[in-house]
Amino acid sequence: MNKLLPALLLSAMIVSLTINACNTSPKPAVPYESLSENERHDLSHAIEGLEVADGLEITMFASENTFLNPTNIDIDARGRVWVCEAFNYRNALNPTNPVRKEGDRILILEDTDGDGKADKETVFYQGNDVNAALGISVIGNKVIVSCSPNIFVFTDEDGDDKPDSKEVLFTGIGGVQHDHGAHASVLGPDGKLYFNFGNAGEKLQDAAGNLITDKYGNKVEATRQPFQEGMVFRCDPDGSNLEVVAWNFRNNYEVAVDAYGSLWQSDNDDDGNKGVRINYVMEFGNYGRNDEMTGAGWQKPRTGMSDDISTRHWHQNDPGVVPNLLQTGAGSPTGILVYEGDLLPEVFHNQMIHCDAGPNVVRAYPVENAGAGYTASIVDIVKGKDNWFRPSDVCIAPDGSLFISDWYDPGVGGHQMGDTLRGRIYRVAPPKSKYQVTPPDFSTPEKAAEALKSPNVATRALAWQALHGFGESAEPALSNLWQSENPRYRARALWLLTKIPGKGQAWVEKAIADSNSDIRITGLRAARQLGMDIASLLYTLSKDENPQVRREVAVALRHYTGADKAQIWTTLAQQYPQGDRWYLEALGIASNPDPDAVYAVWEKTVGDSWNTPANKDIIWRIRAKAAIPKMGEIIAASPSSAAATRYFRAMDFHTDKSKNQVLEKLVFGQHPDQEQIGYLAIRHMDYGYVKSNAKVRGVLNNLLTERKGTDEYLDLIESLSMADKSQELVELALTEGSSAKGVRAAQLVRQFQQLPLFQPYLNGKDEKQQIAAMIALNHAGSDQALDMIQTVITDEKRPPGIRRAAVQYMGRGWSGENRLVAMLKEKALSPELEKAAATQLLSVYRKAYRELAAEVLHISDNDMAIPSIDELVTQEGSLENGKIVFGKYCQTCHQVKGEGINFGPDLSEIGNKLSKSALYGAVFNPSAGISFGYEAYLFTLKDDSKLLGYIFSEPDDKVDVKMMGGTVRSLAKSEIKSREMQEQSLMTEGLARVMSVQEFVDLVEYLSSLGKEPAAGI
Repeated sequence: MNKLLPALLLSAMIVSLTINACNTSPKPAVPYESLSENERHDLSHAIEGLEVADGLEITMFASENTFLNPTNIDIDARGRVWVCEAFNYRNALNPTNPVRKEGDRILILEDTDGDGKADKETVFYQGNDVNAALGISVIGNKVIVSCSPNIFVFTDEDGDDKPDSKEVLFTGIGGVQHDHGAHASVLGPDGKLYFNFGNAGEKLQDAAGNLITDKYGNKVEATRQPFQEGMVFRCDPDGSNLEVVAWNFRNNYEVAVDAYGSLWQSDNDDDGNKGVRINYVMEFGNYGRNDEMTGAGWQKPRTGMSDDISTRHWHQNDPGVVPNLLQTGAGSPTGILVYEGDLLPEVFHNQMIHCDAGPNVVRAYPVENAGAGYTASIVDIVKGKDNWFRPSDVCIAPDGSLFISDWYDPGVGGHQMGDTLRGRIYRVAPPKSKYQVTPPDFSTPEKAAEALKSPNVATRALAWQALHGFGESAEPALSNLWQSENPRYRARALWLLTKIPGKGQAWVEKAIADSNSDIRITGLRAARQLGMDIASLLYTLSKDENPQVRREVAVALRHYTGADKAQIWTTLAQQYPQGDRWYLEALGIASNPDPDAVYAVWEKTVGDSWNTPANKDIIWRIRAKAAIPKMGEIIAASPSSAAATRYFRAMDFHTDKSKNQVLEKLVFGQHPDQEQIGYLAIRHMDYGYVKSNAKVRGVLNNLLTERKGTDEYLDLIESLSMADKSQELVELALTEGSSAKGVRAAQLVRQFQQLPLFQPYLNGKDEKQQIAAMIALNHAGSDQALDMIQTVITDEKRPPGIRRAAVQYMGRGWSGENRLVAMLKEKALSPELEKAAATQLLSVYRKAYRELAAEVLHISDNDMAIPSIDELVTQEGSLENGKIVFGKYCQTCHQVKGEGINFGPDLSEIGNKLSKSALYGAVFNPSAGISFGYEAYLFTLKDDSKLLGYIFSEPDDKVDVKMMGGTVRSLAKSEIKSREMQEQSLMTEGLARVMSVQEFVDLVEYLSSLGKEPAAGI
C-alpha cells in the first residue's frame, strides 16, 4: 500500500485514506512496475495502472473497443453514459493522425444486462460541426453540446435517441476547436443554465451572430467594459436573461453548481507556473487573470507584486480581485462537479470532485467555512501510475457512483493528440457495488419530489421540470421535502417553492428566518431571481451573525438601486472583520456602480475612527474619490515604504485626477523613508502632470541621478518619455548587454529615435565595444539598427571575427534573417561569412531558410535522420548527460527551477505532465501542440521592419512582445502596421535534427524526470 495522503481533519475526526490498487482482474504474472511502457498501454493492464482511495473500487465501464478519445460525458436518468468523442481533434495540425470524414460522434453507452459494462452503443449524432466537442449536458429531451465557436441544442422529440432538430443557442465563442473556448453547461437547482468559456472565448453572440448584451446592459465581450478573459454565465434554458456571473479567468474548464446555487470551478495557469487554482465563484467578481485596468499580463512589473508566483499570477495583491480558494500546483484541470450523494465514503459527501489530466489524478477538495469565505484541502480519489491516464471529465450516476472519462494520451490536449486509438470510461464505487439503475417516475408531485433527491444532475433536471410544471399542486410534496433533515434537499425544494406563482414571497420569508445560514443565503438568491423588492431582506440580513450571509447581502447590493443602499453597505462595512479578503471583496463588488455614494455615508458614520486596520482595508479597496486623500494620509503615516506599497498600488485603480495632488504632497513629505516614498509617488502620477510640474521634475532629476542604471531608473525614463537621457541609455545598453536592463535601454534609445548615438562605439577601435554596440542594435530591432550592423558585415577593412559577429547578430530576428538570405542568394558574402550565415540560419523559425542553410552547408536529410518515436521510447538515456544536453540546446528558451531563459513554458514539472512519447513528439513536431499564450505573431511596423515573438502582455496602448532569448519589446500600438499569427511554433522542428540520437534520448530521459524525485547526483 502506498500512503498518498496525510491524515485529514474533517468533522472533528481524523480520516486517513490509504491508496490501494484495486484490480478486479486476476493478479498479473508480471508486476506492473516491471512492464514496459508499451505493455502498460495495453487495455489488459488499464486497471493495474490506477490507484484508488481506500473503500472504493474502480472498474472498466467502456473502452476503445466501443469508442475513442472521450472529451466530456454526461449520464442521463436511465444511467446511460453520453460521450463526446474527439477522433478529429485538431488533426489539421498533426497530419499523421487519421481523419474521420463523417465527423466526430455523440454516443450513448448503455449497460443493458447489469454487469457494470457497456454493451450497447448508440450514435446519437455525427458531424464535423461537433468535432472534439468539449461539453455535453442532457436535460430531458434536449442535449446541449459545446463545440467552439458554437453551443448547440439538439432536441429528440420522439425519444428514439436521434435528434429531430439542431439549433444554435450561442455562437461567436473563440476559434474552432479551441481548448480555451466553450465548455459544458449544467442545469442549476434554480432551473437556470450555467456554463463558461476560457480566455479564447472573447465574446458571446446569439444564433443570428448579434453580440449579446447581458441583463444589466453590458456587452458580453472581453474588452474590460467590464469583462475580460474567461467568463462564467447564467441564463434561462432558452438563452434569455443572460448574466455574466464572474470574469477574468484563464481557462475555467467547467462550472459546478451545488444545491444552494453556489458556484465552484478550476482554472489553469500559464503552463509551468504551478499556479492551477480552485475557485469559489463570488458573483460579479473579477478573478485576476490580467490587470483589471490595463489588461496587462501577470508578469508585467507592478508595485507590490508578490515574489510568490501563484499569488502574482492571479493578481492576488490587487484591490478588486477575489481570492483563490485553493492552489493545486502544476496541472491541466478539466471536469468538475459537486458530489451530493451518499454512496461514496463520507469524506466525499457534498464536496467538489475534479479531474486534473496533467498529473493524472481525480481529486476531492473538502471545503470548510472560513469567515465570509472558505478553505479547502486535497484528497485523491484515483491516481494514475500510468501517465497516459488523462481524466477529462467526471459525472455522477443515478446510483451515486462516480464515472470518469479517460482521454488516454501521452500528452494532455494543448491542441495536439498523440494517440488516436484509445479511450476509457471507468466507474468508481464501493467494492461489489452493482451498477443498477431504476428509471425514475415523475408522474406525480410526490414521485417527482423523491426523484429530486437524486445525486444525478440529469434526474434532478427532469424532476425540476416536472415539479415546476405541476405548479401549485406540487407545493405539498415540496413542503414535505422542505422538512427534510438534509439541508441540500431543503434547498432544492426551496428553489421550486419560491417559483410557484403567488407563493414566492412567503417561502422566501421562511427561508430568511431559517436557522441554517445556507438556507438563508438560498432564500436571498431566490428572491433576487424572482425580482422581488428585497429592501427589507437586505436590511434584516445585513445584521446577520453569519459573515457568509452578510457577504451574500453585499453581492445582492451590486445591482440594488434602493435609496437605502449606502446605509446598508455601511452597516455591512462596520462589521468587516479585518483580514477577511472574501468579505472585503464582497464590499467592493457591492460598492459599484457608485462607490462615492456609499463611501460618503460610511465616512460620515465612522468619523474620526476611520484610521483602524479594518477601515484602512476598506479605504484600500473602494474606488471612491474621497478615499484618495485618506490613502495619502495612510502612506504618510506608514512605518516604511514597504508597508505603503499596497496603497500606492491602489492608486492605480483610481482614475480621478485629484490623486496627482495627493501624490505630489507625498513627494515633498517628511517620511523616514522619504526618498523611496517620493519615487513611488512620482511613479504613480499621471505622465502629463509630472511633465508640467517643474517642482516635481526637480525631484525626479535627483532620483534619476541617485538611481542611475537601476530598473527604477528605467521605469521613470520610460513612463515619462525622457529622450534627453538617451546617451546615458546607450552607455547602459553597452554595459548591460543582453540582460533585461540592457535590452530595455537599447529599445528606449530606438523609441527616442537616437540610434546614431551607437555609431561611435561601432566604429571605434575597441572590439569589445563594437560587439557590445551590435548586441544593443540587435535588441533595438529596427531597420535603421540593421543598416548599421550591415555596414560592419560589408566593411572588408574590419577584422574577420567582428564581421562574423555582425553576421550572427544580424541573423537574430525576422528582418535580419531576410537580409542574410538575400546576401546568400546574391553571393555577396565571402566563403567564411557565407558559412557563418548558413550556420546562423540552420535553426531559425522558417523552414525554407533552414533548408537553404542545410544546402549551403551540404547537410542532407540522411545526415539528420533519426529513429521513430516507437523506437526511441524503448531506449534508456542518461539523466546526467540529459541535463547537460538541456543546458546546451534548451536552456536558451526554457527554465527549470529558475535556471535558464524565461521565454517558453517553464519545464520544471514537465515530467509529471507528459510521457516520454509525448516529450519526443513535442520536440519532433512542436507546432502540433502550441501552448495557449505562446502562439507566434509576426509584427510589421510602420518602418516596414518585422518582429517575431509571442504576445507577453497587451495593455491599452502597447503590445509587449517576448522574443527569442527572453527579451521583451514594448511596441506602441501606433507603430504597428499589422500583426499575423503564425501556424508554426516558435520552437523550431529542426531541434531534434541538430543533436545526436543519443543526446535526444538523454534529453528526454532528463525531461521525463522533472517534477519527480531526482536521481542521485542530478
